[in-house]
Parts: sequence; C-alpha cells; structure tokens
Amino acid sequence: MMNIKELLYEICEDERVFDDETDLVESGLLDSYSVIELLSRLEDEGFDIQITRIDRNLLHSAKGIEKLIGELMTEK
Repeated sequence: MMNIKELLYEICEDERVFDDETDLVESGLLDSYSVIELLSRLEDEGFDIQITRIDRNLLHSAKGIEKLIGELMTEK
C-alpha cells in the first residue's frame, strides 16, 4: 500500500501532514488545488475515484484518506 503521508508531504510540502491531529483542510494544507493533485495521483496509482461518491470528511486527515483508499481497494 502506498504511504499516504509521504504522498501528502509531496503535495503539501509541510511536515504537519505527518501529525495525526492535523486537520488538513482546516489548516489550509489541503486546499482545492491540492485535493485535485491528490485525487489525480491516486488515479495514477490505479484507483477509480468518483468525487461525488466519496465522503469529503475523509479528506480532513491522513487516516481518513487511508480509510478512503481502503474502501476503494475493496471496490476493485
């Protein structure tokens, strides 16, 4: 499985992504442009993402994004 925190660090360029308590959206680390980048990178890894079908609350933390990836993997 890909390392979500490393991917988030590549996108956000901020070490706060490694802190499980950091709300990525509220902190401004994950804005609309970086969400598009994240989803694009996940699609490059083979995940079929339909933005209207995902729980956007999962994008607030690395753990939430890991949960989203887990859900997508079970759909394959």
